[in-house]
Amino acid sequence: MQMLSGQPYPLGSQIVRDADGQVLGVNFALFSAHATQVELCIFRTETGGHWQEVGRYSLPQQRQQIWCGFLAGAEPGMFYGYRIDGPYQPHLGHRFNPNKLLLDPYSRWIAGTLQPGPWHLGYARVDASGRPLDDECQLELPELERDGAKKVSADGGIGDDSLPNSCDNAWAMPRSVVVEDQSFNGTRILPRPLSYEVIYEMHLKGFSARLPELAEHLRGTFAGLGSDVAIRYLKSLGVTCVELLPIQSFFSEPFLTDKGMTNYWGYNSIGFFAPHPSYCATADGIQEFKQMVDALHQHDIRVVLDVVYNHTAEGSRLGPHYSFRGIDNASYYRLHPNDKRFYINDTGCGNCLNISHPRVLQLVMDSLRYWVSVMGVDGFRFDLATCLGREPQGFDRGSGFFDALMQDPVLSGVMLIAEPWDIGPGGYQLGQFPLVFSEWNDRYRDTIRRFWRGDYGMLPELAKRLHGSGDLFEHSGRGPCSSINFISSHDGFTLRDLVSYEQRHNEANGEDNRDGHHENFSCNFGVEGHSDDPQIQALRARQCRNILATLLLSQGVPMLLAGDEQGNSQQGNNNAYCQDNSLGWIDWRDDEHSHALQRFCRRLIDIRRQSSVFYCSSYIHTDDLLAPQALAWFDARGEAMSRVHWAEGHCRSLQMLLKGENDNGQPEMLLLLLHAGDEQHAFTIPKTSLSARWQPLLSSATADGTPQDSTPRKPGQQQLLISHSLLLFKAIIHATN
Repeated sequence: MQMLSGQPYPLGSQIVRDADGQVLGVNFALFSAHATQVELCIFRTETGGHWQEVGRYSLPQQRQQIWCGFLAGAEPGMFYGYRIDGPYQPHLGHRFNPNKLLLDPYSRWIAGTLQPGPWHLGYARVDASGRPLDDECQLELPELERDGAKKVSADGGIGDDSLPNSCDNAWAMPRSVVVEDQSFNGTRILPRPLSYEVIYEMHLKGFSARLPELAEHLRGTFAGLGSDVAIRYLKSLGVTCVELLPIQSFFSEPFLTDKGMTNYWGYNSIGFFAPHPSYCATADGIQEFKQMVDALHQHDIRVVLDVVYNHTAEGSRLGPHYSFRGIDNASYYRLHPNDKRFYINDTGCGNCLNISHPRVLQLVMDSLRYWVSVMGVDGFRFDLATCLGREPQGFDRGSGFFDALMQDPVLSGVMLIAEPWDIGPGGYQLGQFPLVFSEWNDRYRDTIRRFWRGDYGMLPELAKRLHGSGDLFEHSGRGPCSSINFISSHDGFTLRDLVSYEQRHNEANGEDNRDGHHENFSCNFGVEGHSDDPQIQALRARQCRNILATLLLSQGVPMLLAGDEQGNSQQGNNNAYCQDNSLGWIDWRDDEHSHALQRFCRRLIDIRRQSSVFYCSSYIHTDDLLAPQALAWFDARGEAMSRVHWAEGHCRSLQMLLKGENDNGQPEMLLLLLHAGDEQHAFTIPKTSLSARWQPLLSSATADGTPQDSTPRKPGQQQLLISHSLLLFKAIIHATN
């Protein structure tokens, strides 16, 4: 192979063919504004999985801060990495160290397994006297390999990032792989209103690790999610969109690997283009991912990726060199202006990507377009999205990233969901994102939890959340679908644990139960954890049904946590980010309680799907039932809610009437009775301007939602609700009086 002059675009490795389609070689392009030399290292694997370097080439050109070269004779499937030289001046933000083999940020596939350890550090660890501890790493590796690695690790030491580390980490690093992009040619789902969606948030592995009837070799993989078994279940439940926890390639944090644990959730990205290898059942993980997307699309199920562009797996200044830090630390990361040794840490993960830099912004935009155009996905949920909109002066809904996203012809039309907070200054930005975004609504989560727990004075807040949180989103011209309503997510209690625990139980995480949310707005109804008391069991089951029904009968877009529909528990762990085991996986229980809750959830989703009242593109601000859409509130006595009624803090009962029109212009009305009190309570069916009887449609008082009495009710007739229950009616409408 011979290195020749190359092209600065596209970034990454690009296969070049002649007019007949024959491979001529590979163009390599890498951004680094401050490097003095970039070396491309080519590898092959030997017996036993060892890497052998078979060539090293300096990229000959730097054009617009892009190092590029054309390697004639190179072919698809070739393994490679970079060594980059430049100043080691941490106080100025520069941490170049040519002893570290680095991954290409544009890697489409990452091969091999990371061997975690101090050999990935770019700085020298020293003992108390200042003596470097890592000199033995200069021995020829991989001959030393694990024996030497264990010796270095056992020595401990103090991180002093003012001194570079001469330890070569190549033996312990995965490699980037040359891959040729092929546009997605599978089934695409036509655009449809966001109000149509019922989102199902899942961990790819946790969903199928113990899924009944699924072949063992498919469990925890893309192929497993794309299997007939998985899709049949999703279709039977009625969900229309799966939101996958991070599946872009990630590494576990050193503090976890030191404890023999892993980052199960995957919020520690290192390869923004590469599927995570351990989620692949086949050697061709890229094609396997595409086949999964195509299979889901064929059944009208969208795929949304939870993506982490706010930080990387390289951690704080004392973290490892895997890629970005060694390529151009001062460009890729946001550094403290007064001392560039230190990273701005608005994520709580040690670093923040510098999205304000044009090349970093380009990286993120190229990655997003890749997952849509090449891999076929339908949208993204942005982890800690406030970080992505934070400019030097603070959060800005007109930030460069948001502007780039909104004008992009590929990305502006896909589903875009923001987690609207981080831990930085001004980090809580619920309701402040641009028009194209929907947002995770934690105000909804906490309000519904508190209402059903029986907290004082919740009715006004409850009504706002049921209405789609117009108080948060409508000010900027947004509609109810701006609100992603959820009760449970990967981060926090499952639904079952929400009604079974009042304290977190995260001892298995090894952090002395200090991690995770402290306030969960949960209630255990007298016993912490499991209870054999039939009355407690019945009340907990009813509360699960109450909460699920409230979620699916609210304006906005509902999101279910995978497993909640069948009573999955994490034994009170509300931060199972490192539990890649039976605690973090869904327990597909085969019992009547689980099956009944699934039937209840299916019934709810079916009601939502068939009711026009949930397909509102704008907020409803009239209680006039002669209007095409209307929303009216009543107290338990059937009287229209007044200021006095809203101010009754002790009241835990409310009636909501929703009116819409179906495709034929015929009116449809639903009446929801909510009662979070400890005693049974009598409701009066309200009298309205439309003559109607009310057919019971769903009740949380029964295991599968079937109303105990299906006799239609007349306006003015009383209806008794037991404690902690709800009842849904559908109007049988007659001619107007």
